[in-house]
Amino acid sequence: MAKRGGFATRMGAIAAAVGSAVGLGNIWRFPYEAGVNGGGAFILVYICCILVMGIPVILSEFIIGRSTHSNMKAALKRLSPGKKYYLFTYLCILGSFIVIGFYSVVCGWIIEYLYQAAVGHLIGHTPDEYNSMFTSLVTSPERCVGWTVLFLILNFLVMSRGIEKGIERVARIMMPLLFVILIVFCINSLLLPGAGKGLKFLFYPDFSALTMRGVLDAFGQAFLSLSIGISCLVTYSSYFKDDTSLSKDATTVAVLDTMVAILSGVMIFPAVFSFGVEPTAGPRLIFEVLPSIFQQMSGGYFWALLFFLLVFFASLTSTISLSEIPITFLIEEHKMSRPRAIAWTAMFTFVLATVAALSFNVLDDIKLWGKNIFDMMDYAASNIFMLLGGLFTAVYVGWILDRKVVHDQLTNGGRLKGTIVEPYLIFCLRYIAPVSIFFIFLYLSGII
Repeated sequence: MAKRGGFATRMGAIAAAVGSAVGLGNIWRFPYEAGVNGGGAFILVYICCILVMGIPVILSEFIIGRSTHSNMKAALKRLSPGKKYYLFTYLCILGSFIVIGFYSVVCGWIIEYLYQAAVGHLIGHTPDEYNSMFTSLVTSPERCVGWTVLFLILNFLVMSRGIEKGIERVARIMMPLLFVILIVFCINSLLLPGAGKGLKFLFYPDFSALTMRGVLDAFGQAFLSLSIGISCLVTYSSYFKDDTSLSKDATTVAVLDTMVAILSGVMIFPAVFSFGVEPTAGPRLIFEVLPSIFQQMSGGYFWALLFFLLVFFASLTSTISLSEIPITFLIEEHKMSRPRAIAWTAMFTFVLATVAALSFNVLDDIKLWGKNIFDMMDYAASNIFMLLGGLFTAVYVGWILDRKVVHDQLTNGGRLKGTIVEPYLIFCLRYIAPVSIFFIFLYLSGII
């Protein structure tokens, strides 16, 4: 087995962890979820979820990973010898594949639109024509699968470079660029006429528009946005150095991730209201509504190209982190070389992603509980696998894991102060997170 790598710098580790969290969940999914769930009211619930569940679960994954410097299975075996908690690892691996499966399809759409923007084909169309363009893409098996496979090839090329030269280097370049592009977009949106209406919708809490379903969507969005519950951050933190402040890094990841989500709303909703577009456009928002808006802006070609470049950066950094879960597992548990582990992961991912891509065309007749395969994978990822993973992680660190391990990791063996963080963490993990997640499952099962 090859020597275990690691992040070369703290900045690189944070950039990679933030890149893991920041992705389509922030830029594609968060705005339309906020749009259909009352804007500001949804954001308030979302922020509460981040504080009482997001940061504690991030910190829990960091503790498990950094304390053992190994993959999830080896970590649980080492932390709880003789117990079978390590079986949870297989749920994490399956969950990561499912997320990559449907996620990569959307990423393929992004590459198509980035190409269309580059050649100038996103300018000069009617709203109906934008609708037809997107429909033509998703109903074409060749284009849908082709772009998805191209994205996955790019993803695994980065993975083949390893932790420091691949993941860390890409994150250190793409994450700052992502923030710069996002801020440029926000400034442009705020200068549009009628931008105040969009800001009011985004930040004024209209609780009459927030349903119980919306509250649950906020919980699921928090888990999907932060990439928690499937051991992604366990894997990344296993490469952290021992002098890293886990509390600071967990808070930094959550804050930057939330900033990107809210800034995405600032980027989108002023423009949506300025051009008289319905804010509840749903998943097709960035593929149909935004191109229609870009062409009405001065320099529309530039804005369309910049936007899809932004989303491409976000999507690539997220899939890289998701892919590292099974790759690290195969390297450490099955003694594979990194190239061979990547090949096996890529092969299985290609199969799942292809099935998801075909669910809009060739496999459109296949429905599971009224959802096509893509929608079912999306639902299962955020509402089942990530929530179950979050529940396990919260209960394990809050109730089962030796408190000395928790204390040592929070304080770096006593070198840092952790008196405030530790009681808050344990309280959230023992009571708030498990009860909240259990309530969500009761609601989803129709019991309440």
